[in-house]
Amino acid sequence: MNIIWLGHGSFRIEIEDQVLLIDPWLKDNPMLDDVHHAGAIKGATQILVTHGHFDHTADIADVARQTNAPVAGMVELMGWLGGQGVENTTGFNKGGTIRAGEVAITMVPASHSSSVEGDNGPIYTGMETGFMISGEGHTIYHSGDTAIMADMDWMGDYHKPDIGILSAGGHFTMDMAQAAYAA
Repeated sequence: MNIIWLGHGSFRIEIEDQVLLIDPWLKDNPMLDDVHHAGAIKGATQILVTHGHFDHTADIADVARQTNAPVAGMVELMGWLGGQGVENTTGFNKGGTIRAGEVAITMVPASHSSSVEGDNGPIYTGMETGFMISGEGHTIYHSGDTAIMADMDWMGDYHKPDIGILSAGGHFTMDMAQAAYAA
């Protein structure tokens, strides 16, 4: 297993025989130089999207076209991405599980918001989410953008993640102290 932070909320997870990209934001990502874009998405087999904000969706259509990887996330968001020309999407919902090869990906709650900018203001794109990703004898909890929330307690008890990727920006999400408490 290999987990690579691509800056901001973007991650590359190499697990089993899969290469998962979570919220791959490349262009204008201040933490990922342009020279690293091709390597960041090389060999991607699945793209996961936690919510609709621009810093999580701006490059989804381009990355999907370049990699031919299917895109999965909240059903309403996948409908919107389909309208943006993304052809291979799987919409699912909190509590649902999809598979990428031998990897199980379960959508879990987050506490944030989810929208894209439209001509007349924000367009709702379904609920914000996180993911429990299971493979190679491990379960990874990717919180997505979130505040600390009581759901983290039952999710930990039920899914038993042994690796956590928690948002901790402190302005639009929980801060580092809250993330440490949640862990």
